[in-house]
Amino acid sequence: MTIPDFWEDGEAAQATIDACNALKAWTIPYQEIFQRFTDVKELLPEAEAVSDGELVQELMASLQKVDKDLHDLEVRRMLSGDLDGKDCYLEINAGAGGTESCDWAGMLSRMYQRWIQKKGWKLEIIDRLDGEIAGIKSITFQISGPFAYGYCRSEKGVHRLVRISPFDANAKRHTSFASVDVTPIVEDVEIDIRPEEIRVDTFRASGAGGQHVNKTDSAVRMTHIPTGIVVSSQSQRSQIQNRETCLTMLRSKLYEKEVFEREEKLSKLGGEKKEIAWGSQIRNYVFQPYTLVKDTRTKLEVGNIQAVMDGDLDAFVNAYLKEFG
Repeated sequence: MTIPDFWEDGEAAQATIDACNALKAWTIPYQEIFQRFTDVKELLPEAEAVSDGELVQELMASLQKVDKDLHDLEVRRMLSGDLDGKDCYLEINAGAGGTESCDWAGMLSRMYQRWIQKKGWKLEIIDRLDGEIAGIKSITFQISGPFAYGYCRSEKGVHRLVRISPFDANAKRHTSFASVDVTPIVEDVEIDIRPEEIRVDTFRASGAGGQHVNKTDSAVRMTHIPTGIVVSSQSQRSQIQNRETCLTMLRSKLYEKEVFEREEKLSKLGGEKKEIAWGSQIRNYVFQPYTLVKDTRTKLEVGNIQAVMDGDLDAFVNAYLKEFG
């Protein structure tokens, strides 16, 4: 990058800068962790020698933080897929069961918003359809942050809730389902979508959003006829902007579908069976008669269900990445 003619080929220069930044994303955190570990290693014997208990406690706390940051960096090393570094869409859909499932979808929406906030990522609601009595029928988030898709893809699948229903006067236990779909945002790929292959429906946006809501048919639903993929957007003020958002979402879903089909074909050729769990149940959340969250893929169990519902999901995400990469 220091050679005189570095910028003569703009594309090559940008590629070099991108490669350099990708390396820095690993080397800088590692160097910082190593330096903090070295500082503790040098200071701890001195603190113990002079019986400075307060300093020893501070150093041990620093060592625990070093261990956690190193663990997080190790987990991030597993995010080596072509799409893992992308931003993503996360979509929640209530299953069969009416109000119960809509309420469960709303609880999951809150859980993911808390988790995303803890990660320091940016979140935007692209589309939302409220339930008739409570909760939501569906909601789509656009999530922006480092390796957002790589982390969020572990959440794709069916989530099952067991609890005593607040909507049942007889206080009976109910089982509810909601599905989570995660799609990487890919704007820099060529996906051919013919106009005759899509059906576009417009409707009035619902929910909060200012004076334009319920005034004009600004919301857009787009259906890709060959695959049956449906996307919708009502977050933008104009129909044109919502069309563009829908096209980006549709391209992303079609590209992801193409990538997964290619990977599945390669794994079959290699004799390796790799499950792509589009509709399988991935996690159970039990509120009664005991409290437990259990991931059916990694077998990880957490008893503090309230912490999980408040966005404490890293243990499940990390366990998935360690086992399935």
